Amino acid sequence: MNKLSKGFSIIIIIILLIIFLIWQNNSIVVSYSDYHNSKIPADFNELKIVQVSDLHNKMFGDNQSNLLSHVEKLSPDIIVITGDLVDRRNFDLDKAISFINGAVKIAPIYYVSGNHEAWSGRYSRITQKLTNAGVYIMDDNVLDISKGSSTIKIIGLSDPDFYTLRYFEGTNTSKLKEELQKLSDSDKFKILLSHRPELFDLYSENNIDLIFSGHAHGGQFRIPFVGGLVAPDQGLFPHYTAGSYIKESSTMFVSRGLGNSIIPIRIFNRPEIVVVTLKSSN
Repeated sequence: MNKLSKGFSIIIIIILLIIFLIWQNNSIVVSYSDYHNSKIPADFNELKIVQVSDLHNKMFGDNQSNLLSHVEKLSPDIIVITGDLVDRRNFDLDKAISFINGAVKIAPIYYVSGNHEAWSGRYSRITQKLTNAGVYIMDDNVLDISKGSSTIKIIGLSDPDFYTLRYFEGTNTSKLKEELQKLSDSDKFKILLSHRPELFDLYSENNIDLIFSGHAHGGQFRIPFVGGLVAPDQGLFPHYTAGSYIKESSTMFVSRGLGNSIIPIRIFNRPEIVVVTLKSSN
């Protein structure tokens, strides 16, 4: 092979690699799961929950048209957002709100904060915009969702980085434990929204039935047949990165998220929307 042929081959490889990376970081995949639990009231059978997480200001089409199109086609009963709508290093609330303004027309939205909201220094501005749009702010809050003659509980925890003074100080879970014990004091079916999957043991200890979480970005680079490579607050080869996890009576779904933060690319880890359909065993 002469130098010209080698050079041409290298250019082709580079072009194909760029196309692959663009596809990996912009082509949304939808993950479907059914969740069975005898505590789910019959009125809530087939309730469809769509989870969006870790948008990090990323745009999917003009005014988030591609992302909104995916969500609308799913016909959710409720939408849950599990933190990091914005990115603290590249703060642009308008990009997040462009998604919110479209999504509230599709289904009720329940939102909890992530670490990037906590460290953005603009949390009151974020919540004001979300509240004005009609979003339910679930940070350290509990609400009843009613359907027919039945109700279930939806609980939210604010991100633990609201309780630390410095970014690398570590996770202070004492406030979360206190809030969760207070909010989860009910025998009804309970759904928890919390950004941090690494705290699954805490959620399980408080008898939470169903948890939605994010934060791990799917491990950023996913190694086929192995899993994610690295995740915040879990380090290398993290355990909680994608899919569902079960501990005693608790099940946690972890979204791979949509956007990126420190590491700007994903590999074998396309942006994800999670869909969970409740199945009553009654």
